[in-house]
Amino acid sequence: MSITLPPLPYALDALEPHLSRRTLGVHHGNHHAAYVAKTRALIQRTPLESATLEEIVLSSAEQDKTLFNASAQAWNHEFYWQSMRPGGGGEAHGAIAQLIEASFGTQSAFSQQFVTAAGDQFGSGWAWLVLEDGLVRIIATSNAHTPLTTPQVPLLTIDVWEHAYYLDYQQRRLDYIAAFLGHLINWDFANQNLARPREVGVPALVGTGKAARSQSQAIGRRL
Repeated sequence: MSITLPPLPYALDALEPHLSRRTLGVHHGNHHAAYVAKTRALIQRTPLESATLEEIVLSSAEQDKTLFNASAQAWNHEFYWQSMRPGGGGEAHGAIAQLIEASFGTQSAFSQQFVTAAGDQFGSGWAWLVLEDGLVRIIATSNAHTPLTTPQVPLLTIDVWEHAYYLDYQQRRLDYIAAFLGHLINWDFANQNLARPREVGVPALVGTGKAARSQSQAIGRRL
């Protein structure tokens, strides 16, 4: 079976003091692991057993709500871990910085809008920086919903489910978002995602537009 729980891209205590070892241990070892286990159970002895996680998300998006919820959450969490790094945060750099300034005017304006989107997301969900029509946008999604199934290209995400921050910040979601932006956000990952769709012969981390829909249809035909 191709679906397994990937290790964190850094040590459990690497994001301290902004996210504690305890938070990462519970979040990755319990919550993320549960979504992976659920996905594995649902695809066992089915044609999707050897599919990639991206293929499972795309093929189940309109056909199997239970499998979509489990697999999309597994994908979103894996993307979230990569959206952070030790010593991250601060102003964007490289190509993503140019796009942010073109789309929002200033990096400060981007940060304010990101805080608002992530802070105002009701209940469980995510805030994303995505590429769409040559510009970057901030969107929020609820529950397992993900831009992977849309024409948008996900670049970064923050998990605003309570289990992502409650042990460290209790109800202070805005403090968690500020720590993410100031100390954790991984701009290198955003730049990698900007470059990846343009690479030739390299499977994209994310599906986009007609390509994603075609991929989903092709998977359906193959299965």
